[in-house]
Amino acid sequence: EDEQIVAEIMRRRFFPAVITHKAWEGFRFAGHEIRITEATDCYGAVVWPSALVLCYFLETNSKQYNLVDKNVIEIGAGTGLVSIVASLLGAHVTATDLPELLGNLQHNVLQNTKLKCKHQPRVKELSWGIDLEKNFPRSSCHFDYIMAADVVYHHPFLDELLLTFDHLCKNDTVILWAMKFRLDKENQFVGRFQTLFDLTVVSDFPSLNITLYKAMRKGRMK
Repeated sequence: EDEQIVAEIMRRRFFPAVITHKAWEGFRFAGHEIRITEATDCYGAVVWPSALVLCYFLETNSKQYNLVDKNVIEIGAGTGLVSIVASLLGAHVTATDLPELLGNLQHNVLQNTKLKCKHQPRVKELSWGIDLEKNFPRSSCHFDYIMAADVVYHHPFLDELLLTFDHLCKNDTVILWAMKFRLDKENQFVGRFQTLFDLTVVSDFPSLNITLYKAMRKGRMK
């Protein structure tokens, strides 16, 4: 079953028939063909398999996880694929990443959502752990969903990442987080994450070494 679903997920990716001056990859989700411009010199500007797993889940579980008119923030949006799919599924989306990635992110989001979405997504800078209250005040920012794909990978900012999850997550916020397991340091982050959040495995793909989690804040009102 794992291999069958993974094969179906990977079939959503396609490549241009003719090589052009600008490298891009294509994806089919939410009834649209999505073209993503990548930059191979940066981790954050490449589409990783975890993003495809999360997009496939959002599309195939759109009744249980109805995104229409929901407020969604993606952290570490990278190329923007997850944010684009969430937008095409009807959500109010804020796609966030580091300043140096915002140009490519904005290009991809605009190219694939303009005149196609109920709510035009916005792109915003978010450096984990920095100026969170200033840029995302708790009093006025409420997100129904926080989405993240492959945000735990080979970087020294895991404390800041956990702080960011904590700041953005209200008692009724649902976190959907796809993670590829690679290194012990990153894997240990899951244990630290569970000190603040109740974590449930939604889907597991051993052939990709990817797990999709749902999480909500501990101690919330049931």
